[in-house]
Amino acid sequence: MPRTIGIISGSGIYPEEFMAAARAKGGDVRLIMAAFKGETREELAAEADESAWFRVGQLGKMIKFLRKQGATEAVMVGQIAPRNLFDLRPDVRTMMLLARLKQKNAESIFGAIAEELSKDGITLLPATTFLEDIMPAAGHVCGPALDASALEDAEYGFKIAKETSRLDIGQTVVVRNGTVLAVEAFEGTNACIRRGGELGKGKEITLAKVSKPNQDFRFDVPVIGPDTVKNCARSGVRTIAIEAEKTLMLAGDEVRAMCNDQQVSIIALS
Repeated sequence: MPRTIGIISGSGIYPEEFMAAARAKGGDVRLIMAAFKGETREELAAEADESAWFRVGQLGKMIKFLRKQGATEAVMVGQIAPRNLFDLRPDVRTMMLLARLKQKNAESIFGAIAEELSKDGITLLPATTFLEDIMPAAGHVCGPALDASALEDAEYGFKIAKETSRLDIGQTVVVRNGTVLAVEAFEGTNACIRRGGELGKGKEITLAKVSKPNQDFRFDVPVIGPDTVKNCARSGVRTIAIEAEKTLMLAGDEVRAMCNDQQVSIIALS
C-alpha cells in the first residue's frame, strides 16, 4: 500500500518543491492536495494524484476529503495571504475551533488545526519533511563574501529578530548600520523588506529572518527563495541573514545565481 500524504497547499513554490522531494525520497507515495481558491496554483493541483478545492476556513470539509482519500499524514506548505484570513467563511468545525482559542495567532490556530486532524487519525508532519537537505548549515551560503561591517549588522539583526519572534511580533527585521529600520508584523516579509528599503534609502541594508524559540516545525517554517532575493535586490538589501539548519532555501540553484548576479549575500547564523 502506498503512503498517502495530504498536502494542505498555499501559494508560492514551496508546495511544488515538497511534491518533487516527496516523489523523489518518499518511496511509494500518493499525494493528495487540499488546494485553496486564490492561493494554490491550478497547474500544481493538477499534478497531485487527487485534489479538491476549498475556501480558507472550510476545515471540516477539508478533513472529510483527506479521510475519504485515505490520508493518514498531512503537511502544511505554502503561504496563505493575510487578506484571506479576514475573508473567512468558517464552517461549523472552524467556528468551534476559533471559539475555544483565547489567542488567535498563527501558532495557536495551526496548532488547533493539528489537533483536529489528529482527532480524525491524520498526523501533521513537519513542514520540512523530505526537505532537510535544503536547510543551509552555518556559514557563508552564497553571494559576495561579507566584510566586517556587514557581518556585524547580520549578527545584530539576527539578535533583534530572535527577540521580536519570541514576542510573536514577527520573525524578520531589516537593519542598517546598527539601526532597526523595519520589523515584520501582519503585513508579511515582502512588505517589511520594501518598508525597510525605503527608510534605509536603498543602501547597505541587511535582512534577518529567524525561527521562533521552540518553533513548531509542523507549520510557519522560515523560508527564503527567489522572490526574497528579488525583493531584497529591489530594496537595496545586500545581506540576508538566516538561521542555520532551521530555514528552507527553496529553488537553491536559482537563488545562488540571482545572488551572484544581484550582488546579494546570504549567510546562515546559529
